[in-house]
Amino acid sequence: MTEATLARSELVIGLAQLSALAGDLDANLARHLAVVEAAARQGVSLLVFPELSLTGYEPDLAAVLAVPSRSERLAPLRAAARRYGMHVVAGVPLNGEARPRVGVVIVGPEDDEPMTYAKRYLHAGEEAVFEVGETQVVCEFGDERVAFAICADTNAPAHAAECASLGATVYLAGALITAGGYDADTRRLAEIAERYAMLVGMANHNGTSGGMAAIGGSGFWTDSGPLAAADDHDALVIATRQGDGWHGQVVGLDLATTKGR
Repeated sequence: MTEATLARSELVIGLAQLSALAGDLDANLARHLAVVEAAARQGVSLLVFPELSLTGYEPDLAAVLAVPSRSERLAPLRAAARRYGMHVVAGVPLNGEARPRVGVVIVGPEDDEPMTYAKRYLHAGEEAVFEVGETQVVCEFGDERVAFAICADTNAPAHAAECASLGATVYLAGALITAGGYDADTRRLAEIAERYAMLVGMANHNGTSGGMAAIGGSGFWTDSGPLAAADDHDALVIATRQGDGWHGQVVGLDLATTKGR
């Protein structure tokens, strides 16, 4: 397990729902920066993007697109996190031992080495392209312990159970979910929230990636049921901890004119 204490005590979580341009890290990064700025205006302190959000879900390109955690290509994202005092969890293929990993980089206000997390439970067929991640990441953020997941992790009961055993109170996943899998996948997320009394959040793509048509529907669940969910448009789904529990809202985004640099 990798564990860290994050800097800010007030936790406002944002889930970024957007689409990715296939293999175009620079263009996708520009869209991420626009979302970070919009999230900052809403007071978001922890922002989670969908699975492989910086490149799109493109297994055939993953080996070429894979980056180290401190890649200079991600320097603008690190700078934005510092500027807005925000922790940002962005999806990107990470360098592995022999093959890339489906990963995230976690950048924050401090200019430390970014943390990373790599998907630990792969979909059938992904093992031909990707390596399995080995280490669970749980971060302390004020009074909350936040565990991270990527897509198929959430379908493996052992993953959520391990996170709960590590004391996680929040479970956040970046995903790529299509219409065919949405009902079953979100039912599983709701079950995790109820069983472990966690806030559960899922950030989904809302466009085609890797030949799969993701449908949005990013959202949060608590042990009382659904908290907030987006439709299929570009959006931020936000959960804020208040004295009487978690409160949710959905804020639309306008990313139509955002272009790569």
